[in-house]
Amino acid sequence: MNRQPVVVALGALGQTLWGRDAPPGRPLLARWPRLARAAAPIGLLAALGLFWITLSVELDLGLPTPVAVLFAAMTVAPLLALPRRPLLAWRLTVLALLVCTFNAPAEQPGPWTAPLALGSIVVVALTVARVDRPVLAWVVVITAIPVLTLVRPQDRPAVLALLGALAIVGDLIRRNRLSRRALAAQTELSEREQERRAVLEERTRIARELHDVVAHHMSLIAVQAETAPYRLDDVPAPAAAEFVAIAGSARDALTDMRRLLGVLRSEASGPQTAPQPDLADLGAMVDAARRAGLALTLDAEPSGPVPTPVGLAAYRIVQEGLANAARHAPGAAVRVTVRSGPSALGVRVDNSPPDAPPTAFARDVPPAADGGAGHGLTGMRERATSLGGTFTAGPLPDGGYAVAAELPYEVGSLNT
Repeated sequence: MNRQPVVVALGALGQTLWGRDAPPGRPLLARWPRLARAAAPIGLLAALGLFWITLSVELDLGLPTPVAVLFAAMTVAPLLALPRRPLLAWRLTVLALLVCTFNAPAEQPGPWTAPLALGSIVVVALTVARVDRPVLAWVVVITAIPVLTLVRPQDRPAVLALLGALAIVGDLIRRNRLSRRALAAQTELSEREQERRAVLEERTRIARELHDVVAHHMSLIAVQAETAPYRLDDVPAPAAAEFVAIAGSARDALTDMRRLLGVLRSEASGPQTAPQPDLADLGAMVDAARRAGLALTLDAEPSGPVPTPVGLAAYRIVQEGLANAARHAPGAAVRVTVRSGPSALGVRVDNSPPDAPPTAFARDVPPAADGGAGHGLTGMRERATSLGGTFTAGPLPDGGYAVAAELPYEVGSLNT
């Protein structure tokens, strides 16, 4: 005999009667913060008003004042506990339904006052929407006890039908809320995974580009070391052997870098033989953007050569900044500023608010480095931080947007 359903039912009964309450859900007024702040005092005033109304009704029915006060308090107490403790509110409601009865006149429709009856419906409706199915079943069964005991026989089918309808609707609401919560959690997880993947892809691309930069200089070291004995006169044998060792180490480093590049390069990305761009190629990119219809101003005043990795990072940041401006602010004026200092290169791309329909550039601009997945800022930040620099991005006071990067370097290192 399978005891699992019995164990589940008994566990649900224990939770219903004295177990932990339902977990708190999202506040009903979470979308309206101002209204939520006023909800507590308004609710207290409403509860006080309901208490006096119930007390007046009980006194009009001829109940003694202490009994009337007790019944009015038991009517209001479940509503006060309902927002945070729905199961507790339901327990108080069942107790009130069993206790707060009176000898109703013949013209009264039931054994309870109207505030208690309506308040009980509200409590049951919100409780069944917050608990799981086993607890919901016990809530409906136990709530039916005072109905079958105290309500007149001719009114019992209607009240039981109302309980069944509340149970069905409450279960549907709870399942819908759980589905939406699971979907939101899955969406957040997917977004985090996409961000992580974008970071990894951008880091891989940066590693490939740095390979090309460093490999060029390592090749120069190897060539210079191998040709030094022939270019210099009277090179001692130990020095010539040292040059040969330097050349061998450089070539070993090149071999290891090529192996690493083979691991980093994805199968879809074939060999990249084109030279890597740098600051000297900004003019060509700006001209192409202007021909495509972008209102672009270039303010570039490099004071001298900068290291190749810095120039490449600056070029990619400007490229992604222009793509984002064309994509998210069509028709806006864009300004690119490049300033070379004694130990850092400053790059800034800002645009005015969009004030025109998308131009041809917005339609024809190539996708961003991250594949157009909405993580261009992540790629720009990765490029800046990989060089030990800083990156900021955010809206401007006039409604535009700006990205800025500070790329440090040591003078004389990897100069182009």
